[in-house]
Amino acid sequence: MYPEDRVLVGVIPNPADFLRVQDAHWYRIPHKQAKHGIHAEYVAFYFTGRYEEALRWQICYYARRTGHEMVRRVDLLPDEPTHPRAHEQYYKIQLGPLKERRPPIISLRWRRITFIQTTWDRFVKAEEINDLFSTDKQFVDRVYHALKRRGLQPERNVQVREAGAEYNVDLLIPCQDGVVMLSSDDAHPSQALPLRDDHETDWQAIDAEVARHGGPLLVDVPL
Repeated sequence: MYPEDRVLVGVIPNPADFLRVQDAHWYRIPHKQAKHGIHAEYVAFYFTGRYEEALRWQICYYARRTGHEMVRRVDLLPDEPTHPRAHEQYYKIQLGPLKERRPPIISLRWRRITFIQTTWDRFVKAEEINDLFSTDKQFVDRVYHALKRRGLQPERNVQVREAGAEYNVDLLIPCQDGVVMLSSDDAHPSQALPLRDDHETDWQAIDAEVARHGGPLLVDVPL
């Protein structure tokens, strides 16, 4: 295991999928969601709200990727021949033994997650889901950690819809009365504050917006 090893975080939507990971040691990803291939030494698994409390909204397990191949969904799941995506192409990812991630990486709040590309050093240090995200814009990472040091609990890489358009917001601060959004993209929601190099971050404007929205909405983090 090396710090730069790549980790792909995938979603386990239902218990039947987890049984396949446990017993058959494979996991599937639609080709259209990974058009540039599978580039990860490890695969980690995020459990949805369909699971019991001990698992839901957490990353509790991971495994080494031992290989992969391209197959049709119907070949992976022959008992579902009439599924709408039965003849679409999927990656069948072969896995080594399943290992526990202790403590688990938790999601502070419910949010929709598809796939997260991260690195082994982030994976072993992360306490919650947002710690896994990385970006080419290193100042976004620095602002994220600065917000956490200020006692806030920002969400990262959040999809936001406004007036029929969809935006990816770098950082979103949940507040008692709404949210404060920070975006480094030229195209951003009208209410988002501009996010530039951390040396130019307007902390007074951020503090004022958080206060205007009733202060931060915090979630207890389990020890």
